[in-house]
Amino acid sequence: MIERIHLAIIREVEQQGSLTAAAEKLFLTQSALSHSIKKLEQQLGTDIWLREGRSLRLTQAGQYLLAVANRLLPQLSLAEERLRQFAQGERGTLRIGMECHPCYQWLLKVVSPYLAAWPDVDVDVKQKFQFGGIGALFSYEIDMLVTPDPLYKPGLKFVPVFDYEQVLVVSRQHALAQAEYARPDQLSSETLITYPVDVDRLDIYNQFLQPAGISPQVHKPIETTDIMLQMVASGRGVAALPRWLVEEYQSRFDVVPVKLGKQGIAKQIYLGTRETDREADYVHAFIALSQSIG
Repeated sequence: MIERIHLAIIREVEQQGSLTAAAEKLFLTQSALSHSIKKLEQQLGTDIWLREGRSLRLTQAGQYLLAVANRLLPQLSLAEERLRQFAQGERGTLRIGMECHPCYQWLLKVVSPYLAAWPDVDVDVKQKFQFGGIGALFSYEIDMLVTPDPLYKPGLKFVPVFDYEQVLVVSRQHALAQAEYARPDQLSSETLITYPVDVDRLDIYNQFLQPAGISPQVHKPIETTDIMLQMVASGRGVAALPRWLVEEYQSRFDVVPVKLGKQGIAKQIYLGTRETDREADYVHAFIALSQSIG
């Protein structure tokens, strides 16, 4: 009764904002689109939209179908693409979502040897899923999620592939440059530079500052690692980054890593996949290579 075109129409009308725009997007006439939905409403015995002047508002039934469309249509598109690739003797594309900024530099170390080992598999890295990748995995928009903060859900599998330490980064002239470790209170008068991420997702806040009831004097979000380290090197603030990343950049910037607290902050990078995809040979190979390079 409910066909793919019905779901596509509901999603496009919601995204485009009008029947006319949705019809153009789907290469249908407006009358054909309206007729298709009217027939579905008659079959279901309930309205999908309510007209409010020139605009349309989804009913409760329409909202439910929109949720179904957003969940199923990407899966159907992926299935068609995979079957097309199988028919042409291809393995396809491994779509990787990034849920942390510095993970990208680590990922580059894995992608190059992986592409050499798997010439019939492409890799597509999607960074728009930063700090929202779980939903992208469930909706089949990505096949693998790189994250330091796994969220265990039924149907998903997370594997640790790389251990690292989160450290404070200061200029070589900073008072903490020679310290064995930094205390939370020593950051109360500092400008803390971080990636543009919600505070509750930042380790330096939730594992270091907040438990001690401390806040930095200024919190300055910066998008790129290079600019962040240039700011730190020029004495305009301190930052928190993985130790391995700081050590890679030390040849370019006059900065020093300092342990966060006496015990430090130990972290891991995880690769998350759907359990149904876990045994795909090229997915398994990427995880194994990641663990060996770690």
